[in-house]
Amino acid sequence: MMKLSTSLLFLFLGLICGTKSARILGIYPLPGRSHYRLGSALFRELAERGHDVTVISPFGEKDPPKNGTYRDIVLDGIFEGDEKHKGKQWNMFKREGLNPFVGAYVVATMASKFMGVILNHTKVQELLHSDEKFDVVITDNFLSDAFKAFAMHFDAPLIVINPVGPNFWINPLVGNPSPPSYIPDILLNYYHPMTFCERMVNTLIYGFNFLLYNWMVFPRHNEYVKQFIPRGGDLNDILYNTSLVLLNSHPSLNQPVPLVPNMIEIGGFHMKPAKKLPDDLQDFLDKSEEGVVYFSMGSNLQSVLWPIEKREVFLKTFSKLKMKVLWKWEDDELPGKPPNVKISKWVPQMDVLAHPNLKLFITHGGFVSSVETAYHGKPMLAIPIYGDQRNNANFAYKNGFGRYITYGNLTEENLLATINEMLDNPKYSENAKIRSQIFHDRQVHPMDTAVYWVEYVIRHRGAPHLQVAALDLPWYKYLLVDVIFVVVMALSSLIFVTWFVLKKVCKKICAKKNTQKVKTN
Repeated sequence: MMKLSTSLLFLFLGLICGTKSARILGIYPLPGRSHYRLGSALFRELAERGHDVTVISPFGEKDPPKNGTYRDIVLDGIFEGDEKHKGKQWNMFKREGLNPFVGAYVVATMASKFMGVILNHTKVQELLHSDEKFDVVITDNFLSDAFKAFAMHFDAPLIVINPVGPNFWINPLVGNPSPPSYIPDILLNYYHPMTFCERMVNTLIYGFNFLLYNWMVFPRHNEYVKQFIPRGGDLNDILYNTSLVLLNSHPSLNQPVPLVPNMIEIGGFHMKPAKKLPDDLQDFLDKSEEGVVYFSMGSNLQSVLWPIEKREVFLKTFSKLKMKVLWKWEDDELPGKPPNVKISKWVPQMDVLAHPNLKLFITHGGFVSSVETAYHGKPMLAIPIYGDQRNNANFAYKNGFGRYITYGNLTEENLLATINEMLDNPKYSENAKIRSQIFHDRQVHPMDTAVYWVEYVIRHRGAPHLQVAALDLPWYKYLLVDVIFVVVMALSSLIFVTWFVLKKVCKKICAKKNTQKVKTN
């Protein structure tokens, strides 16, 4: 009995020590609410579990966590008016169909104009010049590399949250293998196995990104670090010293690819059980026994920005459907709205997708929306516009739980036929449910996985034992260029010597034969 009591005491003390409160700095500086939602979910959970969390972002929390300590450093003033003028600044419909090389350049450089303004913000500078200490820095791994230097400034390990699966934004920084022979670039609408031409374009994109980031993006961000972060050091010293990468991905939504030990998949970690909907939406879905189609283009791509001719395609198509349509429309009025369509400026998407009467999700194909679709096992019809959306849409199509229509092929006839096909053919719903089963089949909830690994990095002061040796090798050693060169030279020398000797021997034999012929004659 005494031994049992002693064991329980040590177990209790171990739990207390294992959950010691840590000071955590979260950084989500850009005005992308879909990205912020991911970081916010983790930061709130860390605070609820007793940690002291500080978050830099343009948003802030209206209802901060009750446990632990949670502090918002809101970047007020920087993006004022952005929501109002979003149509002029962030109308991605105008960027649909970009050449993949132009698209890669646009994605890599689109946030550069914000970096200096954000880093020079009064609240950011106050934090940088304070005597505060942090046990870990966690930042979004999207267009914000300069902020990774906060980890060096505060002498803390760096954790990054990649908003999608492993790609060129993060693979080279942790030595993760990503051969272009079978892993398509995130901006390309390719799927394994790729044709020769696709592998050619994919390889060229890989090379283009390597030059773009190493010759332009990283040096530009390094200039911001040296200008605004007092103890930021050289950005390259922190970029290739990332302690942990949390990937918002999962095999149910991504092609299986290699992962080094400090890359952890937590796709769907932000998902929570469905809550009761607002009364008007709850009533709308409950009474729509024939089914509901939900249409949303996400938070960055707003439906009000659709060109009028494309908007008319949706209006005419929806008017011909027997079931009702819930349309996320960011305005008070929708001219020409059919009677079976309900509009709403804001929709609790995760809760709507959970409703049993929801039959089809028409989406832009963003990865967060794709995750939420798979979580609830709903078929998706994607209309991809930019970024990784085409890649996500193609994955859904290849795996039988979705279809997609390109912007150029978005016509009333095409849209109506595709919607009816997906509603009438049970394979889409069945495959979506299978995909959901794969998604949910895990040992623990992905949020528990995320929290465990954050605390693991804190306990082991950056966990350098998880980093692979590839990070210590220059590119020519990693690719064995020096070894291949020596082997080729050795083989070439052997072939040359053999050829030279054979040539000499042949000459002697021929000379001997000629001599014998002369003597005989």
